Amino acid sequence: MIYSTEVKNMCSVAKGAYHGPAPIPEEGKWIQAKEIKDISGYTHGIGWCAPQQGACKLSLNVKDGIIQEALVETIGCTGMTHSAAMASEILPGKTLLEALNTDLVCDAINTAMRELFLQIVYGRTQSAFSEGGLAIGAGLEDLGKGLRSQTGTLYGTMAKGTRYLELTEGYITKQFLDENNEVCGYEYVHLGKMMEAIKNGMDANEAMQKNTGSYGRTTKEQGAVKAIDPRKE
Repeated sequence: MIYSTEVKNMCSVAKGAYHGPAPIPEEGKWIQAKEIKDISGYTHGIGWCAPQQGACKLSLNVKDGIIQEALVETIGCTGMTHSAAMASEILPGKTLLEALNTDLVCDAINTAMRELFLQIVYGRTQSAFSEGGLAIGAGLEDLGKGLRSQTGTLYGTMAKGTRYLELTEGYITKQFLDENNEVCGYEYVHLGKMMEAIKNGMDANEAMQKNTGSYGRTTKEQGAVKAIDPRKE
């Protein structure tokens, strides 16, 4: 280590009390984190690319500084899904420091990793006060039945109003309007459950019917005047 002449000529002053870093909450304990292996927790973060064309929600389950589980969810960019596939293979087994300095291909996923790092090392994880933390597999519990992301896709114009395309319940097949042409309900197909049923041998039409539901006022008796296909009308 090289010291400047000015520092060399200084007299030494003894350092006073040193109590270490402030403890942070980790899985039900207060930890003085000094090394990467001192970090544990389950948390989420959102990242975006430079043109903000797409976004990534990243969830990590970290135990003793090592990523044990990664859930990568993307929206808005076709190329990002392929990057997510690589990231889901790359991240588990890496330390937090390795992951922070790993090219995760997509800038949105890289940004999400940065945001997660900040949450984790500052003790702001979802499992901060959960004794023992969350079990490996907690990431899958963030998904709905059929293991599909909780997504919403809505579109609207001033000229023609709103179109419901997909909500948390599922793929929107009908949008119901009342006498004022205002939305009063919708019909949806839960794609995750439908695909599970088809995979288990059920006829596709039957699977669709059994996994179709509705919300709001959808009948004439309830005040629905007409139904439109939000993708065509």
